[in-house]
Amino acid sequence: MTIAMPAVDPKQRFSNRVEDYVRYRPGYPRAILDVLREECGLAPESIVADIGSGTGLFAELFLENGNLVYGVEPNAAMRDAGEQQLEKYRHFCSVAGSAEASTLADASVDLVVAGQAFHWFDRDAARREFARILKPQGWVALVWNERAVDATPFMTEYELLLQRHGTGYSTVQHVYSEQAELKDFYGNAEVRTREFENQQHVDWEGLKGRLMSASYAPRPGDPRHEPMIRDLERIFAAHQSGGRVMILYRARICWGRLGPSAGRKGG
Repeated sequence: MTIAMPAVDPKQRFSNRVEDYVRYRPGYPRAILDVLREECGLAPESIVADIGSGTGLFAELFLENGNLVYGVEPNAAMRDAGEQQLEKYRHFCSVAGSAEASTLADASVDLVVAGQAFHWFDRDAARREFARILKPQGWVALVWNERAVDATPFMTEYELLLQRHGTGYSTVQHVYSEQAELKDFYGNAEVRTREFENQQHVDWEGLKGRLMSASYAPRPGDPRHEPMIRDLERIFAAHQSGGRVMILYRARICWGRLGPSAGRKGG
């Protein structure tokens, strides 16, 4: 199935949201590392390619595990932020590349990962590139922090706000992972999935910053921005406790090896 993506170049969608992304995006549960150790043989000596590494949120998990990590990021502003965030890690290598053209050497990595990024890739081209850079018997792991949209009254109202005010929000949500499409991407090889709870406790500024880090949130100057912020203020006032609200996520990891290409056209 071919999915029409928003007209904005996905590699440039976050250029004007870097500061909010760094400060307000959630991290990833460390339990993800346990899955990769148990299922994919992840060890400190494993070489990892984090594709669409952005500001380094996902890469940091692997760097703390002792891995050499290639952070492949096409957006210059996001890549610069990632380099600043991860400069203390000597095993981090920042790479100006993309999922479709990583610039990494053939058969050079044990594990390809993507955190909150796979839905922006040209899937056919990314599959070919991942197969090229992976060592024999290498793995691909894809991770998303997906909001638990119906978990609490606050989460339900926040989701409705995004539907009312988000620019292209329904399209972005539609391209988040679907099991059938992932199986196609992996070449009909076995794809396994686990979920973990994740959460953020945020004050008003944190909630607003989290919203503005999203690619579909209208920016200041857009006529839709102020109505959205007023709506957000109303929701925060109704649901805050002690000046904070809880954003709930389901951190989902999918992993597998790339099987024979299914020969799918389109992306």
